[in-house]
Amino acid sequence: MKKIVLAYSGGLDTTYCAIYLSRVKNLEVHAVTIQTGGFSDAELSNIESRARELGVASFKVIDVTKDYYEQCIRYLVFGNILKNATYPLSVSAERMIQAISVAEYAKELDADYVAHGSTGAGNDQVRFDMVFQSIIPGIGIITPIRDLKLSRDAEISFLKENGVAFDFAKAKYSINKGLWGTSVGGKETLTSNEYLPESAWPTQVTETESRDVTLRFEKGELVAIDGDTFETPVFAIQYLQSIAQAYGIGRDIHVGDTIILERAIEHVVWQLAA
Repeated sequence: MKKIVLAYSGGLDTTYCAIYLSRVKNLEVHAVTIQTGGFSDAELSNIESRARELGVASFKVIDVTKDYYEQCIRYLVFGNILKNATYPLSVSAERMIQAISVAEYAKELDADYVAHGSTGAGNDQVRFDMVFQSIIPGIGIITPIRDLKLSRDAEISFLKENGVAFDFAKAKYSINKGLWGTSVGGKETLTSNEYLPESAWPTQVTETESRDVTLRFEKGELVAIDGDTFETPVFAIQYLQSIAQAYGIGRDIHVGDTIILERAIEHVVWQLAA
């Protein structure tokens, strides 16, 4: 059997990919989750359990949280970078280091293919494809959700037909968690007149009393909160998030630009290769 490395998050799309690639495409699936600081140890354990229940040949977690901060986030902070002057670069920023990590792992395993669960409607497919074509040009890219133009309902039907146990109520929403933020997508975010229900958010608002928080920065980096100093800004950010999320701080709905042009992708890849 030929080997394929699947960028696996444990959500609906990558669960579909794991089953489709093994049972329909007859490939040996090696699932890899790239930890960018959004998953707890318990969540990673659950992701591994789900992957193994799906029958993958292997599963691995690659933790790049500190590299993600050092190579990317700290510069977003230094430059106060916001897309369109309003949108924090959370998921989009982490996709590059995730794709690079998946590509390097595919080389390590001498894989024949690499796969991701991006649809054909967003920029993530460009980010993954661009990196894969640049770093592992000899390895084929398979994208079942995009190639088959699947709806979430179609994915759910396929998994049910294949006897896969899944929380299909949560499958209504696509959730991406990382050190620099969490994004939630669902039917409400496809319109301009609806807002996500409280149950769609990974964490609900539970705090009602006001609270003062004192932050200390050194050379532009967060190093202490309320007098407590952290070993690395990564831990400080994670601790601050644990406080802020209970207040719903940072919640907003953003509309992003989506540019899907094959010529543009080829041009960027050519530039990187050059």
